[in-house]
Amino acid sequence: MINTRVIAPAPGAYSYPLLIKRLLLSGVRYQPGQEIVYADKLRYTYTTLMERIQRLANVLVEAGVKPGDTVALLDWDSHRALECFFAVPMIGAVLHTVNVRLSAEQIRYTMNHAEDRLVLVHDDFLPLMEQLQGELQTVEGFIRFSDAEPCATELPVLGEYEALLAAADSQHEFPDFDENSLATLFYTTGTTGNPKGVYFTHRQLVLHTLNELGTLAACGGEPLLRSGDVYMPITPMFHVHAWGVPYVATALGIKQVYPGRYEPNQLVRLFREEQVTFSHCVPTLLQMMLDCEEGRKTELDGWKMVIGGSALTQGLAARASARGIQIYCGYGMSETCPLLCLTSLSREDLALPLEQQVPLRINAGVPIPLVDLRIVDEQGHDVAHDGESLGEVVVRAPWLTQGYLKEPEQGAALWAGGWMHTGDMGCINHRGVLQIRDRIKDVIKTGGEWISSVALESLISQHPGVDSVAVVGVADAQWGEQPLALVVCVAGVQLDQKSLAQHLQQFVDNGSLNKWAVPRHVRFVDEIPKTSVGKINKKLIRETHAL
Repeated sequence: MINTRVIAPAPGAYSYPLLIKRLLLSGVRYQPGQEIVYADKLRYTYTTLMERIQRLANVLVEAGVKPGDTVALLDWDSHRALECFFAVPMIGAVLHTVNVRLSAEQIRYTMNHAEDRLVLVHDDFLPLMEQLQGELQTVEGFIRFSDAEPCATELPVLGEYEALLAAADSQHEFPDFDENSLATLFYTTGTTGNPKGVYFTHRQLVLHTLNELGTLAACGGEPLLRSGDVYMPITPMFHVHAWGVPYVATALGIKQVYPGRYEPNQLVRLFREEQVTFSHCVPTLLQMMLDCEEGRKTELDGWKMVIGGSALTQGLAARASARGIQIYCGYGMSETCPLLCLTSLSREDLALPLEQQVPLRINAGVPIPLVDLRIVDEQGHDVAHDGESLGEVVVRAPWLTQGYLKEPEQGAALWAGGWMHTGDMGCINHRGVLQIRDRIKDVIKTGGEWISSVALESLISQHPGVDSVAVVGVADAQWGEQPLALVVCVAGVQLDQKSLAQHLQQFVDNGSLNKWAVPRHVRFVDEIPKTSVGKINKKLIRETHAL
């Protein structure tokens, strides 16, 4: 550390902490009458949002929540979840967004590991909480969310959310405190061992929000999210703060539409009726919305969609683009809050025919400001930025988790050498664009060569008869591993391995695929296994489809 010149502040100068409460100021200031919408059930203004957050803070304090306590949230995407995103951290407590799609055993583990004290729970998850009640070691009470008439429960419920808010004081003075205080906590959905707790501070969330706000508003080539847009998340709010966009949308003061439980037809209806212009989701949900009844009959023009969480195939991207959706890709992970990279298109790119834009839109993108990103070999040395040389993606940014909760050894492995290790293999081309080729654990090693399962999936997806595809490596006595492809066919279409090999031959002929990488093992299935957040579950595929 070098010696620099530091000047002491004037007496009485205010040291401005970066706290989540600051993100509320501009939205209500500039757009007090703008709407917050909860599915087809409720709508209110930003002025009401501010009041409800203050009422919720008073409810939490009355329930005994103190600074440093952890409050669990089990809900679908709703206005209530948005209120919790602010009120819980703003009183100095920590918000634990519980992944409601985990198994009961995993949820029990995460809630005990987080030491949740108070639980805010939707009626849909009351049976789960009743099942786990005797095993939740630190929970002292529950507040229930009801969309209909509350049903009976054996839980020690402090009250129903709306009734408690209505009875609470509408004013609350949110204090200043250390900006490095923990604000949020959630658990990764790893494929081995128990879920790991990832945590973020007020400072990290504010910096991520401001950076994401600027990046989305000034995205290369065309803006994605500005004051005139309408936002609807299609990535669960329990997963990486819905990519942090609810904080961005609230800071902008734009109309926000929260869909509740994800149902493809309802999502498309809300898009159409509420005039949504910006969303983010995983490829699985994009495909479900394109294939559902409402999706087939609705004009989707003007819907800007950022895809992340898992690789977007060229075939699916082409289908969505042909329907009028403006496709972009973002790259990040649970540990990175999450945004690291975003599609960046030049004016020249945007002037290209749509079919030529699609390959550019499905790359991981360019690192956003304040992100230091490297591609390194096994010795930690940088590889060439030639679009071909592969290595692990390692990163630094001011909003990355600093470890795993109560797991110092795993945290140290995550940060080995002072860089966060993503576990992703990628390359960077001459334009600075990152391409993720595979997870290190998913790359297929055959005869001393590497095959990217992601690249194979994208090529197979371009067959007009393929609805979806997953590729994994399976053990092979001669070559070490061989690629195995699971293929779901378009309804009414029958494919066989020969027709798939003939489709892939064009990529062998043009040099984009090695002949030995064409899968010799193809299985046609009705459905591809997914994880709790909609990613392809390759671990389960390897276990259940071993040769």
